[in-house]
Amino acid sequence: QVQLVESGGGLAQAGGSLRLSCAASVNINSFNAMDWYRQAPGKQRELVTSISNGGSTAFADSVKGRFAISRDNAKNTVYLQMNSLKPEDTAVYYCSTSGYRNRFWGQGTQVTVSS
Repeated sequence: QVQLVESGGGLAQAGGSLRLSCAASVNINSFNAMDWYRQAPGKQRELVTSISNGGSTAFADSVKGRFAISRDNAKNTVYLQMNSLKPEDTAVYYCSTSGYRNRFWGQGTQVTVSS
């Protein structure tokens, strides 16, 4: 069974930084890509960024130039470095991946950015 566990959320001031981690219970190279999503109150869940097992990355326009995604295959962990945070980045952030005909989700970690 695939388990994804996020950590590192919390409260930050606008302009600050946070680093999220996502630890997987299986070899993350089993999946084509690892993703970070977020869901703000009253809004739909949206894809923030992805990293392929080859290291290619993609970002939502709203976070380009501010967020970075990376992976440590030896630790089966994916990271989301969030810089220059804005109040509109406030959301629950979810680690996710698809494989074995399923999409897997972590429990989410709250990120709150104060102005």
